[in-house]
Amino acid sequence: MTASPPALGPVPDPREAPRAFLEHLYRVAVDRALPLSTLGAHLPKPPKGRTLVLGAGKAGGSMVQALEALWPADAPLSGLVVTRYDHIPPRPEGVPQRIEIVEAAHPVPDAAGQQAAERILALAQGLTADDLVLCLISGGGSSLLVLPADGLTLADKQRINKQLLESGAGIGEMNCVRKHLSRIKGGRLAAACAPARVVTLTISDVPGDDPAVIASGPTVPDATTCADALAILDRYGIDVPAPVRARLESGELETPKPGDAVFEGHETHLIATPQQSLEAAAQAARDAGIAVHILSDEIEGESREVGKVHAALARGAAHRGQPFARPCVILSGGETTVTIRPRQPGQAKGRGGRAGEFCMGLAGALMSQPEVWALAADTDGIDGVEDNAGAFVTPDTLARATAAGRKLSDHLDRNDAYGYFDAIGDLFVTGPTNTNVNDFRALLVL
Repeated sequence: MTASPPALGPVPDPREAPRAFLEHLYRVAVDRALPLSTLGAHLPKPPKGRTLVLGAGKAGGSMVQALEALWPADAPLSGLVVTRYDHIPPRPEGVPQRIEIVEAAHPVPDAAGQQAAERILALAQGLTADDLVLCLISGGGSSLLVLPADGLTLADKQRINKQLLESGAGIGEMNCVRKHLSRIKGGRLAAACAPARVVTLTISDVPGDDPAVIASGPTVPDATTCADALAILDRYGIDVPAPVRARLESGELETPKPGDAVFEGHETHLIATPQQSLEAAAQAARDAGIAVHILSDEIEGESREVGKVHAALARGAAHRGQPFARPCVILSGGETTVTIRPRQPGQAKGRGGRAGEFCMGLAGALMSQPEVWALAADTDGIDGVEDNAGAFVTPDTLARATAAGRKLSDHLDRNDAYGYFDAIGDLFVTGPTNTNVNDFRALLVL
């Protein structure tokens, strides 16, 4: 097995091939976050006792394979990691399997995820102070590692999760609720591993890179409270069974907090972050002779509205050279949200995710601005629950969509980015990338 992923090749000329150039920037960003490139620098030495590997996330398969390749061949290694369906990459030649990988549903959990969580919690029992637990955590773990609190059923968790996803709640809010309605999240997995030492290796997919938010922080302290979770549920009008609400009100479902002795001696390492991927993409653009401006890796908000703001920046650069002189690339990351609009009677259900919704807002606000191209895509290769990573926006997006009989406002009204960009051949399809550092947005202004 090679020590690093294969080279991506030369940077396409942005003036001659703007779409290929933007895709290259995305590929560079994803490549920077692949576990094989980053995990080795953070591995501890094998312990005196056992090494148990536990974990969850959309990058779980690639993280496991990187660990199996890098861990000493003569050091025992076993465990269980859950990832999303169809997210186990082909096994590299010459790397024997030592860790079991199972698959489950994302973003709405299923019985396979619950079974995996139960098995992981069971594996954590009976460890000693001589043992080491390596926890491989990445985005998506909140849904994949589902273990409802007492009084909740899997159906309850599925309903609550779906309502949170459609409410427009931020990722921090969603994961605060998830932690307090779980028997494994919010530091509880670490508590179950005591007295073993726990080293968490995580790929960040959240604004601010807070390990307590990534996959709802199963191995790290949780500073949020039951009261916080209740306030979020009330804010978005989401019901929980009365006995569970009473347990939240009494604080019975509280999570382990910072300073708890259960976390003593534990370590957490961020092996890949959104900012690192944006920096890698920025360097690739500079290599092509284009100035780069990274807005932030922590942008949140309603996707279509964030798209309008990005359009304003691009139009300002194109018209007046402000706030950025052209030619330039504008990059951003983070995690925007989509609030699902009510459907009118007889109206077809929309399809799409955050990236596509951003692109609809962007295209509408750009108003066919010449010399501006854009790509927005999720770095895990999946926009929402669809088979595309995101979409392209070009100077003639609106004209081509009109010619195809597509009206932007209709697609915005029913959150149907997939249908809009599919009709004009502008969906960006990658398949699972085996990592996840969340939203990637690149605007090219020539």
